[in-house]
Amino acid sequence: MAVVDDQSVIHKDCLFDETHDLRLRLYKPTTSPPPPGREKLPVLFYFHGGGFVVGSREWPNCHNTCQRLASGLQAVVVAPDYRLAPEHRLPAAVDDGVAAVKWLQSKAVEEGEEWLSSVDLDRVYVLGDSSGGNMAHHLAVGLGAGSTGFDPVRVRGYILLAPFFGGIVRTESEEGPAEKFVHDMIPVRFWRLSLPIGENRDHPLANPFGPGSPDLEQKQMDPMLVIVGGCELLRDRVHDYATRLKQMGKKVEYMEIEGQEHGFFTNQPYSESSHDFIGLVRGFMSQNSTDDQQV
Repeated sequence: MAVVDDQSVIHKDCLFDETHDLRLRLYKPTTSPPPPGREKLPVLFYFHGGGFVVGSREWPNCHNTCQRLASGLQAVVVAPDYRLAPEHRLPAAVDDGVAAVKWLQSKAVEEGEEWLSSVDLDRVYVLGDSSGGNMAHHLAVGLGAGSTGFDPVRVRGYILLAPFFGGIVRTESEEGPAEKFVHDMIPVRFWRLSLPIGENRDHPLANPFGPGSPDLEQKQMDPMLVIVGGCELLRDRVHDYATRLKQMGKKVEYMEIEGQEHGFFTNQPYSESSHDFIGLVRGFMSQNSTDDQQV
C-alpha cells in the first residue's frame, strides 16, 4: 500500500515512553479552521490493530488511516505504538495505551508541545481498531466515566471498530466462511501469542464477559460507538458486546457497515464505506462533546 499525501495533514513523531522506547505520531489538519464557536480542535487517540502481535504507526495503512481521520474529523490525531506480543504479552499493550493518555496529560501540564496548543483537552476521544478496539474497551473501564484522574484531559467517548474480543465458546459468525484477509484460526493464534502464558480466550483481557472478568454493570463508563463490518467473523461477538452493555444501561450506539469485512477502513480509508464511517464518528463526537450531552 502506498502512502497518501494530499497536503491536508502534517505529522511528526514524539517519544512518549522513554522506559520502553515507545513513540507516537501526531497528525494535525492544515486545510480548515475549527468549526464556528470552536477555537480549538478535538483530540482523537487512534490505537492500531494487528492482534496485539503486529502493527505500527509507521505502516502505510495506519499512516493513511490517521491522515484520513485528522482531515475528515478536523481533529488532532494521536497514534501511539505499543509493545507487541509474544515478546510483550498482555496487559503490556493496555498499559501502553494508558501511558499515552498520561503523556497527553503531562504535556498539557508542562505546556511543552507546541502542536497541542491548538487542541481542546476537554474534547478527547479514543478510537481503537480490532486489537486497538479491545484496548479502547479496557481504557473505558479503567479510566471510568469522566476520566477524573487525568485532568485536564477529559475523554468524552470511545469508538470501537470491530474490537478484537474472544471466548472459548465460538459464535456463529466465527464458524462461518473465511474473510479475504482473515480466517477462523488467525484470531486463535493471535490470542495464543498475546495472552499471559497458560491463559485461555476467556481471560478478562480477551473476553469482557468471561468468568473472571469484572462486573461491567457496576462500572461507570463514558459513551461508546461500536461499529463492525456486516461480513466479519467478529460480527456476532461485537454485536453481543454492544447489546449486553446496552442492557446494563450504558450509553452505547451499535452500527453494522453492510457488506464489509475486517479492516475495511484501515485497508481503504478513502472508500465510500470509509466515508460513511467518518460520518458516523463525526456525529458521535458532536453528540458527546459536553457534560450536558452525556447525562
